[in-house]
Amino acid sequence: MTDKTKLGAVSLEVSPQGVGVITFSHPAHNSLPGRLLARLVEVIEGAGEDPAVKVIVLKSAGERTFCAGASFDELMSIGDFETGKRFFMGFANVINAMRKCPKFIIGRIQGKTVGGGVGLCAATDYCMATQWASVKLSELAIGIGPFVVGPAVERKIGKSAMTQLAINATEWKTAKWALEKGLFTEVFDTAEQMDAYVAHLAQKLADSSPEAMQQLKQVAWEEAGHWDQLLEERAAMSGQLVLSDFTRNAIQAFKNKD
Repeated sequence: MTDKTKLGAVSLEVSPQGVGVITFSHPAHNSLPGRLLARLVEVIEGAGEDPAVKVIVLKSAGERTFCAGASFDELMSIGDFETGKRFFMGFANVINAMRKCPKFIIGRIQGKTVGGGVGLCAATDYCMATQWASVKLSELAIGIGPFVVGPAVERKIGKSAMTQLAINATEWKTAKWALEKGLFTEVFDTAEQMDAYVAHLAQKLADSSPEAMQQLKQVAWEEAGHWDQLLEERAAMSGQLVLSDFTRNAIQAFKNKD
């Protein structure tokens, strides 16, 4: 189940032991344009329905950035509210697919993650990272706000810590900070150590009761039953703000730095 193009890819590989590894990639620091977000939803839902998959590992390609969040090129191309809302619904749909998936999702975070990428980390059920995995919610800096990913992040680290990230939108928080706040469950010195533990935990879960794991996940997410509506409302907020001159100028300034 692979989608390989120069514009990025999403793949699913299932081991004989039942570990399904979902990998996404994009040449722009693993950013996520709408097409890849839609593909992620398809692959997550497919893995959730596949009886051969007992547990899921979510990772990105490469050795550095885990996820740079939204595609700036795509953000710059948004010209009306409906297009803007539809773009941000891409992140909403991925988060909702992750929370509804009946299988546990383990996050494997090898490096820095920004914006929507932090939302992906928060939507996993057990998230492991390296010491290089700093996090930042940069949305306010471009005139938007982490409205869509906010509920997932707040669920993991609480309103106070989420607000710190949202307000201080230009500074990185360390992997140690993310561990202390509960976004990450383990932090390792090297990617090799992380991968060894990811494989260890994934295999233990693959050997566990599917019914028990599904029910445990439902209990863990039981307060999020209204998120279909909530995240759509949040996507509308971002879809409106992205049309502002402030946001367009801020995104262009960020692109010029690159």
